Amino acid sequence: MQNFSDTIYVLLQKGISLFHSFTLSPFHHLKKHLTNPIFKIISHVAEERHSRAFVIGGFVRDLLLHRDNKQDIDIVVTGSGIDFAQQVAEKIEGDVPVKFFKNFGTAMLNFHGWKIEFVGARKESYRRNSRKPIVEDGTIEDDQNRRDFTINAMAIDLTKGHYGQLIDPFNGIGDLEDKVIRTPQDPDITFSDDPLRMMRAIRFATQLDFIIEQSCFEAISRNAGRISIVSVERVSDELNLIIQARTPSKGFRMLDETGLLEHIFPEFCELKGAEIIDGKGHKDNFYHTLAVLDNVAAVSDDLWLRWAAILHDIAKPLTKKFIQGTGWTFHSHEFRGAKMVPHIFRKLKLPLNEKMHYVEKLVLLHLRPIVLAEDVVTDSAVRRLLFEAGNDIDDLMLLCNADITSKNPNKVKRFMANFNIVRQKLKEIEEKDQLRNWQPPITGEVIMQTFGIPPSKTVGIIKDSITEAILEGEIPNNYEAAYQLMLREGGKLGLFKSNS
Repeated sequence: MQNFSDTIYVLLQKGISLFHSFTLSPFHHLKKHLTNPIFKIISHVAEERHSRAFVIGGFVRDLLLHRDNKQDIDIVVTGSGIDFAQQVAEKIEGDVPVKFFKNFGTAMLNFHGWKIEFVGARKESYRRNSRKPIVEDGTIEDDQNRRDFTINAMAIDLTKGHYGQLIDPFNGIGDLEDKVIRTPQDPDITFSDDPLRMMRAIRFATQLDFIIEQSCFEAISRNAGRISIVSVERVSDELNLIIQARTPSKGFRMLDETGLLEHIFPEFCELKGAEIIDGKGHKDNFYHTLAVLDNVAAVSDDLWLRWAAILHDIAKPLTKKFIQGTGWTFHSHEFRGAKMVPHIFRKLKLPLNEKMHYVEKLVLLHLRPIVLAEDVVTDSAVRRLLFEAGNDIDDLMLLCNADITSKNPNKVKRFMANFNIVRQKLKEIEEKDQLRNWQPPITGEVIMQTFGIPPSKTVGIIKDSITEAILEGEIPNNYEAAYQLMLREGGKLGLFKSNS
């Protein structure tokens, strides 16, 4: 293990700006940055138990990067992590419940909003067809050796006499400076043992805007097929974290370049490529979609709006057609795409609830504002859009705005001018007719009671006629006008007002 004093001396000689706010020296270490009293409590428990304790992993990494982290506090101790956690809880004022996970030898408690997990130092070995390791008791060195990346293998000693000392056997602090993702051990072994680490490498590179060291990147490509032994839920968790990054396209490009994307999301790979016939070509919808995703990410943190961006053109490969004299068409790709959403969500183990229906709706409607912007913007068309989009109209407009990725500035300028007309119309119609999440003023119950008829197709016909008339502006959006139209439509169908 590299001598800590020598490490600090070298880093100070290099004048690392990344850690300018830290006074790193053999004397000060990082103790003054361990401001939460929980660290002192842990230190006292370690002293009482004649054991050692370390904070390791994400907390240390984020502390050095000046990133807030209260959700990823990992404490490694020599001996039993469960017993250690119980003793820590007893030292804290008030009743602090401890959650035990005996199968994993871990325990977790909450301290003033900090989620802290305890585990005994361990070493691991893996079998070829499973990412579940064989675990044995080990030392802090063993524990650091099993970590996924050098930047996650750094530890801070919490033991009395060494409190605040950084333990960095793989020069993780140097990799933080160089913005590099690297494995502590042979990357082929690291990724083959636990293939989820390949997704994590790309996730960290995307979140932190780092690069993956070349040999690691090549190892991911060689081991991409091993991702099949990882549960779909764990893969999708990492994929969602990539999607939630500031520039998610970076992660998708790496997933594609390493071959992982083909294994986890082949439908997205189908978007790749641009074809030219008779001098007419279409854009590469893979890179177009990534541009739309980044555009959405620039204005919204909503994960499901970002999923709508990912899937808005997903059916284009299925609907692509070349028509002589016209060029390329993707007719009805929005309808086909909306129908693909449940299948993709089910396959990726994403929630099959209102989140899925929200994505379905945005994929289905994503062309509507664009079509309006290219044509005469009529009140009736705007009413229909408000009626169908409901409360999701603002998100739909964000998605449509993000969908403008043309490199032709005149085309973009013309489109944006028309798009602003649509926005203004939406505002005016909404203020006047209040059609967001609107329900027609005449319900099916009123129709059945008025004409004394049971539930039937006839009820739907009358109700649809009222809806159409309001959306077309033929009658005002109020009960009396809708009631009179109901009577007229009922008369056309041979119905008569009931006396009951």
